[in-house]
Amino acid sequence: MSANAEEGEDRDGAGGRQAGGLSTGEVARRLGVAPTTVRTWDRRYGLGPEAHTGGRHRRWTTGDVARLERMCAWTAAGVPPAEAARLARSEEPLSADSRREPTDGAPQSPAPARSRAGSGLRLGDVRQECRGIARAALRLDAAALDELLRTAIAEHGLVAAWTEVMVPTLQAVGRKWETSGERYVEVEHFLSWHVSGALRRTAPTTVADRPGATTVLACVPGENHTLPLEVLSAALTERRVPVRMFGGALPVESLVAAVRRTGPAVVGLWAQSRTTASRPLAQHVAGLEWGVRGARRRPVVLTLGPGWAGQTVAGLARPAGLGEAVATVESVVAQ
Repeated sequence: MSANAEEGEDRDGAGGRQAGGLSTGEVARRLGVAPTTVRTWDRRYGLGPEAHTGGRHRRWTTGDVARLERMCAWTAAGVPPAEAARLARSEEPLSADSRREPTDGAPQSPAPARSRAGSGLRLGDVRQECRGIARAALRLDAAALDELLRTAIAEHGLVAAWTEVMVPTLQAVGRKWETSGERYVEVEHFLSWHVSGALRRTAPTTVADRPGATTVLACVPGENHTLPLEVLSAALTERRVPVRMFGGALPVESLVAAVRRTGPAVVGLWAQSRTTASRPLAQHVAGLEWGVRGARRRPVVLTLGPGWAGQTVAGLARPAGLGEAVATVESVVAQ
């Protein structure tokens, strides 16, 4: 099927639900697989829609999707596709005793359940896209994950996709490996890498400097969690705000040099941990000056991230989230 045909399926998704089913594209996003995978399972194993409607667009009912969810659970548990399809058609659930360690070392997956994502990640009440992304991440399915992230950003916008789709999924993966010993670390790294790539592909061309409008973003020394700064950088660039991104663990002397050389309106300092958040460093950066005598300026410093909780720095802003951080920078730059 051509790309245009698949786009056609997605565009008429709302109408398809009214007519009694989901499009193939919608089903693929829900499952966290590529649309070609859904069509392959239909063609090879007879897992297509039980009821056929007129026209070229196929519609999937709740029962059809449940069968595919069972297929996902069995294949993620290491069962060969043909056998997994037989079990999925027989409506046999994936029990604890029947789970197998996949031969490629991929994490196990529990039986599909509405309250759990069908992936072993406790997501709670989240957007449906989170469940598909979680499944793709657990399977280490790079192509499906990239497509799901791209679609989430395109449909919801960068800020909402980060806040409502990416963050809940990243947090669920983090909770999973924290409670499973050293397992699932590869899933967290895999998901983080692909989220970073999605942000870079989505961000528009770098904005040229404008006097008094540049924002400097950096992790404090000892801090390497850059994803939140990457999404802030992309969101600001999308709004035509010049950004200079310095990434993880920028040494103090390098941070000071970067601020003096760029003369930014705003400096955002990210700290994930309280052990890396440094009040003296934030105060020092806020006191840096540049410009001609009589018209010297100082940057507005934003203390970003959970590491600053309980580390209130007088006179410095601490935005509560991505949307508030973007609004604060825009307000400062507009002055």
